[in-house]
Amino acid sequence: MNAPVRKPRVAVVFGGRSSEHAISCVTAGAVIDAIDRDKYDVVPVGIARDGRWVLESDDTSRLRMADGQLPAVNGSRPSVQLLAEESHTDLVVSEPHQPPVTLGQVDVVFPVLHGPWGEDGTIQGMFEMAGVRYVGAGVLASAVSMDKAYMKIVLEAAGIPVMPGIVVTARRWAREPQTCRDEIEALGYPVFVKPARGGSSIGISKVHDATELDAAMALAQAEDPKVLVEAGAVGAREVECGVLEGLDGELLTSSPAEIRIGGDHEWYDFEAKYLPAEHTQLDIPAVLPDEVAARMRDLAARVFEAVSGEGLSRVDFFVMPDHSLVVNELNTMPGFTPTSMYPQMWAAAGISYGELVDRLIELALRRDTGLR
Repeated sequence: MNAPVRKPRVAVVFGGRSSEHAISCVTAGAVIDAIDRDKYDVVPVGIARDGRWVLESDDTSRLRMADGQLPAVNGSRPSVQLLAEESHTDLVVSEPHQPPVTLGQVDVVFPVLHGPWGEDGTIQGMFEMAGVRYVGAGVLASAVSMDKAYMKIVLEAAGIPVMPGIVVTARRWAREPQTCRDEIEALGYPVFVKPARGGSSIGISKVHDATELDAAMALAQAEDPKVLVEAGAVGAREVECGVLEGLDGELLTSSPAEIRIGGDHEWYDFEAKYLPAEHTQLDIPAVLPDEVAARMRDLAARVFEAVSGEGLSRVDFFVMPDHSLVVNELNTMPGFTPTSMYPQMWAAAGISYGELVDRLIELALRRDTGLR
């Protein structure tokens, strides 16, 4: 009698050590709920704030923002390891004073980690070493896209416009503060001061004049000793475009979508992104001339190719008053709850949240391990 065919096992990895831990947990809850259990077995794996991997509960109700409380990985749960063998990778669970238990083979990892130690190529490198397939960008694309300073270098080399900016390391700020101030002054106020390797607008400040600079640098350096200071895109609109690999390898781009900020928000900060919807309005599709929308979609695909993207990305643009386009950021694991911009753009194109999750898993299962 033939043994039953085993369903592919998907490990959803979330949490992590970055300041975006809670956002990752929220994303994971949505992804876990959306995975088709008739097609896949799902193993939720959390990374606690101290870096320990644990076998998380399949109950996603605790992975939601509620009453102002942010979700977090339960670090007291059993520990998890990915152990690579010659032909497969097993998930092994251990508890204190108990022998380890092998849960079985992991076929693909869906890492919904945001920020350093997850979206920056570090965990992708570990998966490559273990020979396990995973959703999303590889090591290089993840690292380049996470570090906004290097993203600018790569995109400029590809002839893609970005905002002028300078890098201020902790060493430079301590040793030559006046030189740094002079270079920032030359950019022209307002400027944006941001952690070079951060996300979710955490640690970012809009600086209107030199009197606000010290506080903004301190806030950014609390997240990352490497700080990027960029010229403000005065009068620009913030418009985003999604990129998704097709199963045939073709790159698909979504219709552009615009974020319009309301209330007291001067720019698209953390509160505008994640607090109640009255703070922002999303226009999908954005109201743009057809020629501008087409140019943006083409440029989004060029950005994806320039960094060797895989799977998915969200490219954030400034549409300047003269309708020229400037790339603001590239996200290789964008916000991914059903109400996040990236899934909403694809929902408007007729790809539901569940179909999007399924597409990304299938893409990851199809791709080779090792050099590609």
